[in-house]
Amino acid sequence: VQLQASGGGLVQPGGSLRLSCVASGFTLDYYNMAWFRQAPGKEREGVSCLTSTDSMTDYADSVKGRFTIARDSAKNTVYLHMNSLKPEDTAVYYCAPVWACDGYYNIVFSGGQGTQVTVSS
Repeated sequence: VQLQASGGGLVQPGGSLRLSCVASGFTLDYYNMAWFRQAPGKEREGVSCLTSTDSMTDYADSVKGRFTIARDSAKNTVYLHMNSLKPEDTAVYYCAPVWACDGYYNIVFSGGQGTQVTVSS
């Protein structure tokens, strides 16, 4: 089981990025999928979640209206579209399947490295 995140980089404030998380060894459609981020010296934060059954979405208040989560079943990939990026969005981002999109985002299992997003002028 592996989750490979990519698409991070250095972007100026107000810019956009699209993160991808490709799953191998399991089928994304069977799980609620969430994106997390962790900045140095800070706790992990659940950013967004997408349910498996009805594709409902959930977002942290800090990213609501700026980030969009989506899934491509054919590619077994989940995306995070990030717009209007702010310096406080700087963190390592990664995805994982979760038990529920309930704000707690308790992880079912994890695997693979995240991708670094740096927002700076």
